[in-house]
Amino acid sequence: METIKNYLESMFADLPNTAAVLKAKQELYSMMEDKYTELKEEGKADNEAIGIVISEFGNLDELAETLGIAHAMEQTDTTDRHFVSIQEAEQYMADMAKHHFLIGLGVLLCVISPVGPILGDVFSKAGGAWAIAFFFLSVAAGVGLMVYSSSCMKMWSFLKKFPCSIDYKTAERIYTEQEYHRTDSAMQLTLGIILCVVSVVPAAVMGTLAKNLYLAESIGPAMMFLCVGIGVMLIIVSSGRSSAAKTLLSLNNEETVSGNYESTVTGSEPRFTSANVKGFMNVYWKTVSSIYLIWSFLTFDWGRTWIIWPLAGIAKCVIESIYGKGKEGERHE
Repeated sequence: METIKNYLESMFADLPNTAAVLKAKQELYSMMEDKYTELKEEGKADNEAIGIVISEFGNLDELAETLGIAHAMEQTDTTDRHFVSIQEAEQYMADMAKHHFLIGLGVLLCVISPVGPILGDVFSKAGGAWAIAFFFLSVAAGVGLMVYSSSCMKMWSFLKKFPCSIDYKTAERIYTEQEYHRTDSAMQLTLGIILCVVSVVPAAVMGTLAKNLYLAESIGPAMMFLCVGIGVMLIIVSSGRSSAAKTLLSLNNEETVSGNYESTVTGSEPRFTSANVKGFMNVYWKTVSSIYLIWSFLTFDWGRTWIIWPLAGIAKCVIESIYGKGKEGERHE
């Protein structure tokens, strides 16, 4: 049946993404499925049954009137689209994962750059010179990695600048790849958040030992920056493949192409009436995380800043209820 499903998706790939077209596609799939089951019960081989089903139901022009999509056939998308193959999709996901790793590493180097001056205060003048050198070299290396990585990703800029599309088989492959790495991404994100939250612990502990332990007063802040740097890096790395998958699965324009496979992985996500709201919600939790970290480090009031998370959750529900227009998956019901 997978072959039949892929063939069906290719038949409808260029039609308008309307309720009538989606309903017709579901009805035709049911008809093809019933016919396939009937042929198998008659003892037909799998390939033979598939061939008969496709020959009987594979001409959409002949079935358009029966399915009620004759008018939609006249609105076929004629946009010159670049077809993204499975190989290209897999390479893009791998490159995006590498991109996020290099960006995360660059951020880590920038965050830990103050470690040199912090530790250099307790050393001699030679140590001070080394500390200053460490600061500038870390920042330079970090910025260099981010610029290099961004430059390498320019080869994929056509995905967002020009009309592109994927087929159902490619979408399924992307979804499988995303599911395979979902646990690793969740662990990286969780560990990254934990490290950011507990980063003040070393400074607090070392602060109490400052009078009794040499270098304790400097080691604490240095460890704090190190924990924050690693934590932020893990948070950035965790979203590499999911970000690539989201880009690929949303290539098919939901307004003009019926094969919109974004619902394959985002069936529970809401659609929004405003493009601006949709864009904001795409970076909602990243924005909340940034505000949380900035607020926490400016005030060091970690006992209260956590309140931003439940408030952000409530605010998200309110925004979705006001600007949302139903779930993605509802279009396929």
